[in-house]
Amino acid sequence: MRQQLIRPRDRELRFGGTAGVVGPALFAVVFILQNIVRTDDDAIAEPVSALSIGEYGWVQRLNFVVLGVLLLTFAAALHRGIASSRLGWLGPTLLSVAGAGLFVAATFSLARDDSGAIYDPNFHQVAGTMFFGGTALGLIVLSRRLARDPRWRDLSRYSLAAGLGAIAGGVVMNVLAVPDDGPLHGTAGLVQRIVVLGFLFPMLIALGLRLRRLTA
Repeated sequence: MRQQLIRPRDRELRFGGTAGVVGPALFAVVFILQNIVRTDDDAIAEPVSALSIGEYGWVQRLNFVVLGVLLLTFAAALHRGIASSRLGWLGPTLLSVAGAGLFVAATFSLARDDSGAIYDPNFHQVAGTMFFGGTALGLIVLSRRLARDPRWRDLSRYSLAAGLGAIAGGVVMNVLAVPDDGPLHGTAGLVQRIVVLGFLFPMLIALGLRLRRLTA
């Protein structure tokens, strides 16, 4: 009987909020478990995408696809669940770009050369830019829209801080960790995981939980 009292729009928003919670959490659990059980991966030195290489690389490629679907679902619901504003579509659109980037990541994997070094044979770096840039900038832009809606206002500063923190982490990774002569070379995987688990995913989950609560 209670199910019949829930409006179709609320069901859609609740489903989208669930996608925003489950997507990042599931993705993190899957890649952390792979880091634990796989012996051909160095979580400190190598990015998460390195898990898409090798015999069991299909697990991480599928992980990319699942998060991409859930992130696109979440972005659409988030757009409908926050009060509209001028250029308010831009934040959810950037999150959708991030979701699309995950499909590119699943399609164009990294590879190892004969020495074991990881390289990008196709467009995986493009996928990374789409995901990290789209998510970080999406959270920054979205913070302005959140600030104008009383139901979301308390999350606006957190969204801004998460986006800025992710951008700062990306700069550290690409300038100090990735280059062979960088002072943090060899810790690119660790820096990337800090950005993902410390900034991006917690904020996405917080937004998903709020969207669910608003439709409860």
